[in-house]
Amino acid sequence: MENSRITKALATLFWVLTATLAQGQKIHYSEAEAEDGRQLNFEIIGRVGGQVNVYKNYRSRNDVSIYDNEMKLKTRINLTFMPERVTAVDFVAYADFYWMIYQYQRKNVAYCTAVKMDGAGKAISDPVDLDTTHVPSSSDHQVYAVVNSDDKQKIMVVKVNNKDERKFLITVILFNKDLQLQARNRVAYPAQEHDGVFTDFIVDNDGDLGFARCGHSNNKENINRVDFIEKIHDEDSLRVMNIPLRDFMLDEVKIKVDNVNRRFILTSFYYKTRKGNIDGLYNWVWDKNLQSEAVSAPFILGDTLRLDARSDNASLKSAFNDYFIKHIVPTKDGGFAVLAEMYYTTSRTNNWNRWDYLYGYNPYTPMDFWYYSPYSSMNYYRWWDPYSRYNSYSGTRHYAENVLVFFFDKNGKMVWTNVLRKSQYDDYSDMFLSYQIFVAGGAAHLLYNTLERRELMLNSSSINAQGELKRDPTLHNLDKGYTFMPRFGKQVGPNAIVIPCMYKNFICFALLDFQNP
Repeated sequence: MENSRITKALATLFWVLTATLAQGQKIHYSEAEAEDGRQLNFEIIGRVGGQVNVYKNYRSRNDVSIYDNEMKLKTRINLTFMPERVTAVDFVAYADFYWMIYQYQRKNVAYCTAVKMDGAGKAISDPVDLDTTHVPSSSDHQVYAVVNSDDKQKIMVVKVNNKDERKFLITVILFNKDLQLQARNRVAYPAQEHDGVFTDFIVDNDGDLGFARCGHSNNKENINRVDFIEKIHDEDSLRVMNIPLRDFMLDEVKIKVDNVNRRFILTSFYYKTRKGNIDGLYNWVWDKNLQSEAVSAPFILGDTLRLDARSDNASLKSAFNDYFIKHIVPTKDGGFAVLAEMYYTTSRTNNWNRWDYLYGYNPYTPMDFWYYSPYSSMNYYRWWDPYSRYNSYSGTRHYAENVLVFFFDKNGKMVWTNVLRKSQYDDYSDMFLSYQIFVAGGAAHLLYNTLERRELMLNSSSINAQGELKRDPTLHNLDKGYTFMPRFGKQVGPNAIVIPCMYKNFICFALLDFQNP
């Protein structure tokens, strides 16, 4: 689940003026708790009622820890109302309360249930079942997708059933911020031979659903057909628009809503040949106001950009083969930025394969209609994810390197590009790699670790409206005993972000607070 505070902050990324990090920056660390070993699963909920709430799960135990503004533990509450086996938990946080929406299975029935929580971690409503589904057998798979609009006024629950080989049955349940039912529809979408995967489901501020269906060729790798699908909140049918792919095939398709201009943005790397090198970036934009295509524009990645973006070991032709799109950032004038990061692994026993990584595992549902993405759960840390962290095979080294930034105008024309150069690697785990975006003091900063004197140290770089990157001043009060996990951090205020850390094999949390200069 995306955090809407970060989403809104990201929308300023390429139109604010760059400023340095405030001189009054402070860091407060929580103390390590005996229950919070490295096998802990957690999600940072946010600052609610003036207190930082963090959800924690270990085996069958579910807790919420409440911290003050100096990250001192005030209380830890065991959520006894939750069942022992929970398959997914989502949060929609507001200033003084949040919804906890969790999924579990009892016998052959999967439940999607919600409870209202206050900033002290206490339930202020009874658990309410939002939906139930009969499933064929006992499993730990996620059945529902839970999404919310950027303004948090709309909450949507979506499930897909493809028991009938001829069609998908898509159930869409729309609620307002008080979790009052606004609409419930069940719509059919025809299944075709070599039907591929659905992208993420997203809901805009109008309560309309948007997603794409990506069809594969026989090899089930490159995408040769894409339909953009829109479900208007007060209609009981789907609007399907085929996206013409011309003479190329797509990689993983990412989707984002632009609520200011009422547009849906889709973007993907593309190939000219099957299993070939990445040739360019393709953008497609749907305009809700006009109910028509606004942008359909491939951008060729030329040699100059390839030289700038490639790793030391990559050739010009293969320069982008290890890049994955992480963010699409709309701007007020209708333009948008695309951020992609280089990620790959090396192993003594297995060769790195981009297509296996994208499509080889599905963590969500036995119905097999979703992508697996290396960045699918940026704010929810699960220690057992099969492609990463401590569950990796022995001898595997993870790399997260350069971040490439593209900026396009409202017509899809390239305005500028730039590359943040970083070199990160770790054995057996990727939990300390990658980056997080943080907005403070009128500036957009990328927080990431670098290896300095055999220690991972948190660093920051910022970008201005012209695409100029620069290294920020060194962060103050970094305790050498704490190793940050920046990509699981969450912005909890205009000048504050909470980032999880590892301290002596225990997971704890740091609050970075920046005062306005």
